[in-house]
Amino acid sequence: MTLLADLLSTVFERRYRRHAAGAALDGRPLTELADALVGTAGETSGLALAEEILTRFDTLGDDEKLEFFRYLATAMNIDPEAVRSSLDEYERDPSKATYRSFAAAAEPARQEMIRRLNRVPGATGALVQMRADLLRLGGKEAELQALDLDFRHLFASWFNRGFLVLRPINWESPAHILEKIIAYEAVHAIDSWDDLRRRLEPTDRRCFAFFHPSMPDEPLIFVEVALNSGIPGSVQALLAEDRNPMPEDQADTAVFYSISNCQAGLASISFGNSLIKQVASDLAAELSGLKTFVTLSPIPGLIKWLSQEDHEWDIEQPDQMKALAAHYLLNAKGRSNMPFDPVARFHLGNGALVHAVHADADTSDKGRAQSGGTMVNYLYDLSRVSQNHEQFANTRDVIASADVKSLAASASLSTTQER
Repeated sequence: MTLLADLLSTVFERRYRRHAAGAALDGRPLTELADALVGTAGETSGLALAEEILTRFDTLGDDEKLEFFRYLATAMNIDPEAVRSSLDEYERDPSKATYRSFAAAAEPARQEMIRRLNRVPGATGALVQMRADLLRLGGKEAELQALDLDFRHLFASWFNRGFLVLRPINWESPAHILEKIIAYEAVHAIDSWDDLRRRLEPTDRRCFAFFHPSMPDEPLIFVEVALNSGIPGSVQALLAEDRNPMPEDQADTAVFYSISNCQAGLASISFGNSLIKQVASDLAAELSGLKTFVTLSPIPGLIKWLSQEDHEWDIEQPDQMKALAAHYLLNAKGRSNMPFDPVARFHLGNGALVHAVHADADTSDKGRAQSGGTMVNYLYDLSRVSQNHEQFANTRDVIASADVKSLAASASLSTTQER
């Protein structure tokens, strides 16, 4: 075992230590404990305070949690006057000392509190759950949204790609991990253990997940992959119970048909970009016959957009739905001229292109309600993803195949007012 593997193994074994039964608890209010944690210089006392804060926070009701968040957002906020004064000093005399003073003033005390909470072994997962509570309870309160930026700032460092571990998930994986794959699947529900087995056990099916060493039992995001001959246009066919698995060495296409984020507390912390590219690279190295890497993706915003724009549509007319879906993917834009569709934003931002649109591709109730049954293939050309990413980031232009562009141009956009 290499030194790095040994270190990771050690970290994977760390767990969040809760107070033992009967252990004495500090009776001060949680807000006072938070202040004390930021103010303490002792490592042992700091760990004890951090552990108690995490333990007691878990027992709070929603109203009490919201009160605690509001305290962090106000009492542990920056002092604008101190920031202005220290910035003026740095502007007059830029030096190590004046910059240090400015940096200290510009960072709210709550950031240091969150860092010190994370010193408790295994506490990272508890902090992820704390942020999930903040997102759930904070609503549109401006001060709580500012507090969330501090969580996001810290999590972006703690969960950067260098700390993530890519692990294959298969039918031999521990049961508690498999249970979470079933629970967290967000695109195509896994109905039973037999359904899960069909997605994991055959040699032409793969699943990969990112884990963090401090959360070894919690997948952060996972992708399900079908090894296929050709590019598919129906998820029901891809997941059919009676399908015949193919030998993996006969596959020429890797299909990413489901990508699920698992942790509500890590919203807006991007993992999918790294996950897809890493899995595609690993599969290409393992199976030389794989030449094409595509998704079979839902179009969750289509019906919503058609309704908002008051367009007419009929899901019983496949050609119409394909054309409308193509037009929507290429032309429907929202804030900052970004694509209206969230899945399109994700894959185009990763450097994929819109390759093909399919009607009657998802005949489930969910698929018909979201997109009239249409689905889309996003193509990951490994030799061009970086170039595509840069082009999309700079221009917001949707990169698409000639077939999709032609299909979009054929869309007839009538409205109910025209009838």
